Amino acid sequence: MISAERDQPALFQNTQHALLRDSYVLEFLDIPKSHKEKELRGAIIANLRDFILEFGKTFTFVGEEYRIQVGGTDFSIDLLFYNRELSCFVAVELKAGNFKPEHMGQLEFYLEALDRDVKRPDENPSVGLILCTGKDDTIVEYSMSRSMSPALVAAYRLCLPDKTLLERKLRELKEFAELEESDEEEN
Repeated sequence: MISAERDQPALFQNTQHALLRDSYVLEFLDIPKSHKEKELRGAIIANLRDFILEFGKTFTFVGEEYRIQVGGTDFSIDLLFYNRELSCFVAVELKAGNFKPEHMGQLEFYLEALDRDVKRPDENPSVGLILCTGKDDTIVEYSMSRSMSPALVAAYRLCLPDKTLLERKLRELKEFAELEESDEEEN
């Protein structure tokens, strides 16, 4: 997540109540590791119930390839949700690759169009999520540093890490905690 967490809306704050996270495991989609955005979107739609459960229960689905028109040109948002708890639209842009700075410009454009042309006056400003296979946190931070739009870049995985890798990492964390504890006792 970007470092300016304190300025982010509740959707992105790193608490147990955060509505959007900075990573997701989407193994229930059952798509190959090498896939296209269209395949990813299709798998999400086919498994919409599981996706919303992974995403959060306060989300309702509005549409896929949701059409917006700006200046006589049609554009489409990959997935559009509405968050009942926050009373706002959540635009999700899918990227079957690593995050690129230009993705943020595209999302900000969509959020502005939603707020000007779709959002009702009693609703909160729209928020956005770029869901991609990978991200460099420094590139994300630079891309978002001047942005006024509430947006987040989240990475997704199509499978959990190998069980032996998880066990090894857990052992390393336990050993590190024990080392710190013994150092504190010595002081």
